[in-house]
Amino acid sequence: MLQEHASVVLTQDLPASGLQVGDVGVVVHVHRGGEAYEVEFLSLDGATVALETLLATQLRAASRHDIPHVRAA
Repeated sequence: MLQEHASVVLTQDLPASGLQVGDVGVVVHVHRGGEAYEVEFLSLDGATVALETLLATQLRAASRHDIPHVRAA
């Protein structure tokens, strides 16, 4: 189970929110013992791009082997 403040990687596009697979977010709340997570996605200047409630299957924990990639929102 992911913990609050964990960095996560999106594994499913969310077109309505402008999010794409590979976007990095931070868990801000854990729902129902890890069935779902409230995840905040930020721009590099700290502005919130999206705040989404996601199922555990829609994201994965970021690893030390991941390389962040920048794209315009």
